[in-house]
Amino acid sequence: MAQFDVYQNPNPSSRQAYPYILDLQSDLIESLDSRIVAPLTWHDSLRDAQLKRLTPKVSFNNQGLLIQIPQLTSMPAKSLKNPIGTLSHLRDEIIAAVDFAITGI
Repeated sequence: MAQFDVYQNPNPSSRQAYPYILDLQSDLIESLDSRIVAPLTWHDSLRDAQLKRLTPKVSFNNQGLLIQIPQLTSMPAKSLKNPIGTLSHLRDEIIAAVDFAITGI
């Protein structure tokens, strides 16, 4: 389990709206039983341009998606199995969105 790994959403009832889950938690605190995550949703689902800084657009599996930083949550680490990819190459953009959500800067 690594920071910025992407997983298929383990919840079948929300998987259509949020197909993937992004692990945001630092590897330094991986001993916790939970992980801080953000859902990924379809790019077309957000129409408010003002939320652009909070919802970085990414391409994953040839799909346009948004990282839903305003919907940060935690989930049991054991429910995140078998990462299907990573967004570690977008580290700066992801951290900037989290920072904006917390500090407004």
